[in-house]
Amino acid sequence: MRWLFNLSFRHKIPLWTSFLIGVSIFVVGAALMTRAYDDMKHAVVISADNLAHTLANTVAPTLLHDDVWRAFEIVRSPIRTESARTPVQVDAVVVLARDNRVFVSSHPEALPMLSEAATLGADWLLLSAQLNAPAGTRWPLVLEPDDSSYLYLALPITDKDAQLGHLVLRYAKSVFHPWFVDTIWQGLGIGLLVLAVLIPINWYWGSRMATPLVDLAQRMGLMLRTVPDPLPPDLYPYDDELGQLFQAYDRMVLALRDKAALENEMVKSERLAAIGQLTAGIAHEINNPLAGLITVVDTLKLRGDLDPRVVRNLELIDRGLMQIRDTVAALLVQTRVQARHLNQHDLDDIHTLIQPQVGKRRIRLGWSAAMPAELPAPASLVRQILINLLLNAVQAAAEGGHVSLWLGRKEGSESCLSIVVRNDGAHLSEDQLVHLFEPFASTRAGGHGLGLWVTYQIVTQLEGRIAARNDDGEVEFTVNLPLGETSCNTASA
Repeated sequence: MRWLFNLSFRHKIPLWTSFLIGVSIFVVGAALMTRAYDDMKHAVVISADNLAHTLANTVAPTLLHDDVWRAFEIVRSPIRTESARTPVQVDAVVVLARDNRVFVSSHPEALPMLSEAATLGADWLLLSAQLNAPAGTRWPLVLEPDDSSYLYLALPITDKDAQLGHLVLRYAKSVFHPWFVDTIWQGLGIGLLVLAVLIPINWYWGSRMATPLVDLAQRMGLMLRTVPDPLPPDLYPYDDELGQLFQAYDRMVLALRDKAALENEMVKSERLAAIGQLTAGIAHEINNPLAGLITVVDTLKLRGDLDPRVVRNLELIDRGLMQIRDTVAALLVQTRVQARHLNQHDLDDIHTLIQPQVGKRRIRLGWSAAMPAELPAPASLVRQILINLLLNAVQAAAEGGHVSLWLGRKEGSESCLSIVVRNDGAHLSEDQLVHLFEPFASTRAGGHGLGLWVTYQIVTQLEGRIAARNDDGEVEFTVNLPLGETSCNTASA
């Protein structure tokens, strides 16, 4: 029976309720059947009592005059005539003398004249004992012996105050069966009709009540692995105890989400603090030799006998060293870095620097830069953002795939620089999108996950916004940066 109690409430509630409905209908039906049987027996007794009084008054003179033939005609009369008028027909009529011997009977072969009643069978023996009971017996006497197929009704035959004998009517219990069977079938039909109406309603309401509980149990089971979703508000929109339970669950889920978000922020803050300390140490180690390299380049540029190609290379190296210096400064999360403005030479440098990677992977590079002579944006930091995003896109794209860059003022906002980098590589999962700009959260094998984090830090330092999304079979990174001292609408695209 344990398996029955282990069933889901979705099945247990309707099953138990259906069982109780069935038991209730059975008990009520059994009580009604018993009452119907008693009512039928009572109706038979009333009919028999009327018949017995009529026969007793009629047969009394025959006892006084010992007129057996006339008495036989009288007791045979109900046997011949009642079957046409009533379905409950008397089975036998017997007139007993005062000594309980048969004076006359409707069936002389089975109940012969002058036979002692006690010798006619167990039923008659019991009846004879009842007839010999002391005065005060209530008449008519109704006797229904155990394990007997007959019902007996006895009435004294009197003439004035003298008792002449007894009249006994015998009814076969089988005459009750047609009535009783009809009543059973009617009750069964009504019971089945009630079941046909109640059971579907019971299953509907049972399922409606159990489904939220099952859903709640499933979500509670997920709590060890993740914070589950709240229950739909229309799942059980009531304020009873069950509704209060679901409301408490929703409040608990919201509290768990807030707790998880706080824990994530704490972990992220601790991680960033550790990386900040590491970055500060690395920046110190980078800045020392970097200063020497910048000095050497500046010294070489002062020489007047240099080849023009060497001068162009020195300018490229100089801009690259300035980019390293400004990038390191941005990672230290200090005050806003003061640097020269972005110009076309910076975009040319970036296009030149990424060509080896583009050619190695046979990438088709789309390049669209609506660029004036100069934009009031920190050149070194924008260069670093572009290099990181483009190299990341080249690595993410399939070999022989496509990478595109669009750079210009954001549509509808002249004070905002917009950068859009797209690649046709694999889409980013929801989990990757959530952790994309965290340190060491690489999206490809062999990556260290710092490129996008550095980009995010620079964009944040510049009071801009960066976002990533899957769009039309491609992965798109969008950066919005304010130009100069003005601000722009930095809502992510």
